Amino acid sequence: MSELVEYHQNLMADIRREADASGIFPVEAFFDRMTERLTEAGELEVADRAYYQSGDGGQRLRIDGYAGDPRQSEGVLGLIVCDFVDSDEVQTFGRGDVPPILNPLIRFLKRARTEKFRDALNEVSPAFQVSDLIITTWSRVTKVKLILISNRQYIGRSDTLKLAEFGDVPITWSVWDLARFERFDRSGQAREDMVIDFARDFGAPLPALKASQTGAALESYLLIVPGAQLAAIYDKWGARLLEANVRSFLQARAKTNKGIQKTIKDEPELFFPYNNGLSTTADAVSCVRTDDGLSIASISNLQIVNGAQTTGSIHASLKSAKDQLSQVFVQMKLTVVPPDRSEDIVPKISEYANTQNKVNAADFFSNHPLHIRIEQFSRDVVFAAREGERHDSKWFYERSRGQFINARARLTPAQQKKFDLEFPKAQLFNKTDLAKFEYSAAGHPHIVSRGAQKNFAEFAKEIGEAWSKSNAMYDELWYRRLIAKAIIFRHLEAEVPKQPWYEGGYRANIVTYAMAKVFKDASREKQVLDLDAIWRRQAVSQPLQRALLLAAAEANYVITHPPSGVRNMSEWAKQQACWSGLEGRRLDYGDDFDGCLTLQETARTNERDQRKKKRETDGISAQSEVVNRGSEFWREILVRGAADRKLTPKDQQILQICASMPRQIPSELQSKHAITVLERMREQGLVAE
Repeated sequence: MSELVEYHQNLMADIRREADASGIFPVEAFFDRMTERLTEAGELEVADRAYYQSGDGGQRLRIDGYAGDPRQSEGVLGLIVCDFVDSDEVQTFGRGDVPPILNPLIRFLKRARTEKFRDALNEVSPAFQVSDLIITTWSRVTKVKLILISNRQYIGRSDTLKLAEFGDVPITWSVWDLARFERFDRSGQAREDMVIDFARDFGAPLPALKASQTGAALESYLLIVPGAQLAAIYDKWGARLLEANVRSFLQARAKTNKGIQKTIKDEPELFFPYNNGLSTTADAVSCVRTDDGLSIASISNLQIVNGAQTTGSIHASLKSAKDQLSQVFVQMKLTVVPPDRSEDIVPKISEYANTQNKVNAADFFSNHPLHIRIEQFSRDVVFAAREGERHDSKWFYERSRGQFINARARLTPAQQKKFDLEFPKAQLFNKTDLAKFEYSAAGHPHIVSRGAQKNFAEFAKEIGEAWSKSNAMYDELWYRRLIAKAIIFRHLEAEVPKQPWYEGGYRANIVTYAMAKVFKDASREKQVLDLDAIWRRQAVSQPLQRALLLAAAEANYVITHPPSGVRNMSEWAKQQACWSGLEGRRLDYGDDFDGCLTLQETARTNERDQRKKKRETDGISAQSEVVNRGSEFWREILVRGAADRKLTPKDQQILQICASMPRQIPSELQSKHAITVLERMREQGLVAE
């Protein structure tokens, strides 16, 4: 069985299971699952489902979703259409099959721009809301991006296609087919290499100065890029250039961006001395020698790790100050980082380079200590079997894309069965899931509703600041309570579509709002929601389920009844005012809801007990390591440290005890100190790893 066939089988099984469990159509489950990949891959920032279909043949209209407000994405209007086939076999489609799928979407766009079409629809119809958004924002739209998502395999070529005419604004299209999703799920790679060919596309290679010696660990170059050229590169590849960056372009709202655009418009010749330039990385570069010296002919997979705002502002000037761009030049620092080292190197470049709009850059990357710690917990912490089940299990945290599917693929069929019992597919979660669980519980459903990437960016900023002050709270009990939040979130996802009041749409918004509401109402003067009871049972109790669904019904009402003048409910759910509207409502959860709560002091006592247990465990572990290394090892460390005068009197005293084993055995506290001295000497290069 090929990897693609196996992937298709697993995908269809997951979609059918999700559809059956939640009472939704398979195509809805497919849309939700696959648009999560699109946001993670940077294809779009947010995906809101908005299904509409009418007519036949050449009059057919069809849309499945849209990519949020174009005013929040540099004027790009993203529209999504699904090509879903409920089949056990891998189906294919070619280039000639694309126009019949995309043209109904283009026809919908044409019709949706008219007030006549909009006003003929019911105001609660998703099509009405998309049409109203398009009419309201059309003057700001600079590009239309059509995205076709399919569970079939595309066997065509992505070259010129004859699509329906649409002359107002440029239209681009992309296909995310079964094979592309499979590549992304296995490795996070869903695209062909992005090669910027200066010689072919921009007239000539770009002059460069090599900034690294022959044989250096990494190649580095300095370049001066014309502003018009940088704008054209960004216009073609867009967010792909910023996948390693810690933030998207903040449009012109931040003071930094306003200053950049003012300089371009009023003093373009001063842009170079005023601007800090770009820090970039690439997988590879192709260099040539010209009469003027070294030049770069092409760059493979360029990533702007610092300078997103500079790049975005220059691109925006294509519309507002195109004539001035010819006088704009940007300095670029380019480092060639091999793909196998990118996860270690690129975050550090980004962290050290970012100074504007200060953020905790490393928090966005999968090798941040928090993610590593959660990953370790997820492989070690066992949860008792649910009532009626036989097997204990674990939750699998996918720190980087592809870990789950690749870990399973390396096993024999017998080992895979054991793996599936230990790590059920339903207990897989990733970084953006983590942010949704935490921010829903913390009372930020309007931020969660803005999409996985924006929510994760906010969460990462907050968690980075907290981590830098102290990481002690992120212990095993914190992880177990995180899983309790995951259980609540996933339970709501399954139950909301089954409710009689649910009319379809806004499930994601209702889920995060309902969870936030219950957590808020449970936080009383001396009580909080008993998360420890939830992770122990690995299930939501009946009283808690009733409370969650009561809050969900109220959330549904608030979201679908926006204030006068607000027509788009998905956009309404992204506003603080929407959360304030639900937060202030009084709900009667019933007397049995008190059984879902615990005293704050009890929760804190559990935390203190956990930290005490961890200290004891750490002490035992350190003592065991010291004893296992033996007295000769510690004698050598003592001699080396004393010779280099790197030891304090306390260091020497404790190392002497370690060196005198077994006559003296260091205590747990002394052992921890000895390990700290050893680590310090390693950092100083006095002791080999």
